[in-house]
Amino acid sequence: QLQLVESGGGLVQPGGSLRLSCAASGRTLDHYAIGWFRQAPGKGREGVSCATVGFGSTYIADSVKGRFTIFTDTAKNSMYLEMNNLKPEDSAIYYCVASRRVLLSRLCVSTEYDYWGQGTQVTVSS
Repeated sequence: QLQLVESGGGLVQPGGSLRLSCAASGRTLDHYAIGWFRQAPGKGREGVSCATVGFGSTYIADSVKGRFTIFTDTAKNSMYLEMNNLKPEDSAIYYCVASRRVLLSRLCVSTEYDYWGQGTQVTVSS
């Protein structure tokens, strides 16, 4: 069984940066599909960025393109979301996810993912 634990959320001013971390345990992330979703109050869950570990496929939402980057550190069995030039509309709870089987055409669709972290709050405000 794979467990995911996020960290790194917090309060940041507009234009600032944060790095979210997600440590995996129980299984290695090799050959998993991984990603980050977010949910703001009153809104649906949004796929921010997803990727396949070891296969090179990546999805990034238009709303964060050029500002957010997803990457992994296999030695630490962890995934990360580097967030730059943050905007108030980026405020949400962010969840890391993983799945052993994902259709590439549905790489960043929430129902494709079996394993979810507990979530970490990101608030962008002056």
